[in-house]
Amino acid sequence: MASGEIVNHDRGCKKDVAVRSWRGLAVLACAVVAGLGLTPARAEYPDKIVKIVVPFAAGGGTDIIARTTAQEIQTELGKSVIIENKPGAGTIIGTQTVATSEPDGYSLLMATFAHAVNPSLYNKLPFDPHKDFAAVSLIARSFNIVVVNPASKINSIADLIAEAKVNPGKLNFGTFGTGTSAHLAGELFNAMAKVRMTAVPYKGAAPAISDLLGGQIDVMFTTVASAASLVAAGQLRALAVTSAERSAAFPQLPTVAEAGVPGYAAESWYGLYAPAKTPAPVIARLNQAIAKAVQSGAFKKLEANEGLIMVGSAPEQLDRYVAQEEERWRKLIKDANIEVQ
Repeated sequence: MASGEIVNHDRGCKKDVAVRSWRGLAVLACAVVAGLGLTPARAEYPDKIVKIVVPFAAGGGTDIIARTTAQEIQTELGKSVIIENKPGAGTIIGTQTVATSEPDGYSLLMATFAHAVNPSLYNKLPFDPHKDFAAVSLIARSFNIVVVNPASKINSIADLIAEAKVNPGKLNFGTFGTGTSAHLAGELFNAMAKVRMTAVPYKGAAPAISDLLGGQIDVMFTTVASAASLVAAGQLRALAVTSAERSAAFPQLPTVAEAGVPGYAAESWYGLYAPAKTPAPVIARLNQAIAKAVQSGAFKKLEANEGLIMVGSAPEQLDRYVAQEEERWRKLIKDANIEVQ
């Protein structure tokens, strides 16, 4: 064998050893990275459009609050925030959409009163309101306003109670549908005032108010947004607010509790949720954005126009609040035999 061939073989062996050495080092490096729990760097949240699902049609109170939220938090997040309306089945369709979304913070739910009462109204839901969601923040609470036709002889809550007792079951109160805040506020009034008024469900506030104006129904426990302008114009007469304390927006109106039903309080609310298992830093980033948003001028206007009480809570506060609401309304729903098929 020639000397040159011996030299080439030696070089080949050295090269082979070197390659194996580098491979060994690479494997060792991977093992060290794994042992340290290191993962490849991720882009900072958010790095794409964030979507808030509203389980109601566009144009309603929840939609307005969601759009204001989106507008305000996108400034803080530095990325566009859009609204996707998915109405239907008492908020179940939109809620399920978020429950089954990727837990990455890019699909969020604007939840309302329904989130706390649906477990008691429906025999079965396609999601678990607790296990399938991660709380972000309780954005705001709201209340209803008790209104009658100005031609009515009912001028106060005391008059309403007296009339309902004289004519049990004959007074009608309009609702936005079975299990809505307007419906359950009226049923709570029935239970606590010890009267019996009949609920008349409508597909939304507008047709119910139309019948109240026309004299087909006697009273409504409706949202501030749906009634405030009509009260101001003298087309409806306001009797009281359903909140526990008087409203700064309607300081002249007593609470239902003050006006004759001690302990009465019924409110709705708006809270932001993400899918369960959304990373804690993402939840914290969203919560921080909400805390700043509720201090904005846009939300101050909503506070007056929609009868809101701004909150901007920590995630755990939303969890506690909704658990309390769920427990509270469960008893009323069971006692009144209310069920949605």
